[in-house]
Amino acid sequence: MIKTIIKKITPRFLLNWYYQFLPILGAVIYRFPSKKLNIIGVTGTNGKSSTVELITSIFQEADIKVASITSIRFQINDNIWKNKLKMTMPGRFKIQKFLRQAVRQGCKYVILEITSEGIKQHRHKLIDFDTAVFTNLNKEHIEAHGSFDNYKNEKLKLFKLANTLIVNLDNEHAESFLNFKKDKITFSINQESDYKGENIELLPNYSSFKIKNKVFKTNLLGEFNIYNCLAAIAVCSNEGIDISIIQKALESIKVIAGRMELVIDTPFKVYVDYAHTPDALENVYKTIKQTEQGRMICVLGSCGGGRDKWKREEFGKLSSQYCDEIILTNEDPYDENPNQIVEDISKHVTKKHKKIIDREEAIKESISIAKDNDVIIITGKGSEPWMVVKDNKKIPWDDREIVREFRGRL
Repeated sequence: MIKTIIKKITPRFLLNWYYQFLPILGAVIYRFPSKKLNIIGVTGTNGKSSTVELITSIFQEADIKVASITSIRFQINDNIWKNKLKMTMPGRFKIQKFLRQAVRQGCKYVILEITSEGIKQHRHKLIDFDTAVFTNLNKEHIEAHGSFDNYKNEKLKLFKLANTLIVNLDNEHAESFLNFKKDKITFSINQESDYKGENIELLPNYSSFKIKNKVFKTNLLGEFNIYNCLAAIAVCSNEGIDISIIQKALESIKVIAGRMELVIDTPFKVYVDYAHTPDALENVYKTIKQTEQGRMICVLGSCGGGRDKWKREEFGKLSSQYCDEIILTNEDPYDENPNQIVEDISKHVTKKHKKIIDREEAIKESISIAKDNDVIIITGKGSEPWMVVKDNKKIPWDDREIVREFRGRL
C-alpha cells in the first residue's frame, strides 16, 4: 500500500531515473554475470512461459547446464523453486543475483521470460542478450503502457539488444521484430519459414507435426502449443543441439504447470489454464472444441486493479461463443470490487450463466454439475500460488489443489 502511494506521488522523471539506476547498481554488485552466460530472452503476449519451459527441457536433455525464469518458477539445473513474486521478471537486484548464481552453478545458458513491464522498468538493462525470441503480439497491457504501440515498442527494445532474432512469421507484427540488422531465424505454420510446421495433427491426448520430414510429437495440446514447440526447436537447433535430442525432449514433456494442465481425466475432464487474454482464452476454447466431444463448462473471471478492463467484454463474448455452461467468478481483484468485475463480464454474456464470486465455490459448482465426458476449463490463474485482493494482500491459492481436494470428497 505504501509502495503504491509513493509511486503515485513521485514525479515520473524521478521514477524513471530510479528504475535506470537500479540495474546498473545490481550489475555492479553481482559483477556483470551475464557476460559469462548465453542469455536467451523470450517475449510476446502469450506462450512465453511454455516456450521457456520447452527450451529448458531440451537443453537438459542435451546435458547442458541451464537456468531459467518464468512466471511459474525459477530453475538452476535441477534445482526448481516457485516464483512467488506475482511478477514474471524479478527486480533488478534479484535478476542479477540469479544470473550470478547460475554462473556459480556452472550454467552455460540462461533462458528468461521477458515482459513489457519489465522492459519499461529497465529490468533487462545490463543483461547481455545473445538471442531474442518473439512468440506473438496481441492487444494487452494497454492501460499500463498508454497504447498498443507503446506496448509493442517496449517489446522491440529487447530485439535491439540481441544478436540473433527468432520470430513467429505468422504473427501480423512479425515484420517489426525482424526489422533489425541481425541474424534472423523464422518459424511458422502458414507460410514458408526456416522452421515450418506441417502435417499437423491435434488429438485429444497429443499433438504432432513435421519439420522437413522430421516428425515431432508432444503431449501438449492445441495449435498454440505447436507454435511454442516451433520456437523452442528454432532456438535449440540454432545452438547446435541434435534434432533427435530435441524430438526426445519434446515427447518426454508431460505437462507445463497451469498451461492446459489436465487435473482430472475421468469420468469427466478438468483443465486449468493461465489464459488471461482474449487471444489465449480463444486458443484454449478452440482446442477443447476440436479435441473433445462433451459439454464445455467454463469457469472464468478477469483481473482487477485497472488492468485492461476492455478484456471483460471480450471474455463475455468468447464464453458465449464456445461454452455450454458458464460460471463467472473472482480472479485477482486487487482494489476493485469483485462483484463489479463479474458484472462487467456478465453484461456481454448472451446465454444463461451463473455468477459465483467465491472462486472456490465456483470451482466446486463446476465439478458438481459435470457429467460423464464433460470438460471443465478453469482459466485466469493457472498454477499461480496467490490471489491478490485489496491492499495488495496475497492469499495462498492454487486452482488445481481446490479441484483435487473437492473431487476427492465426492
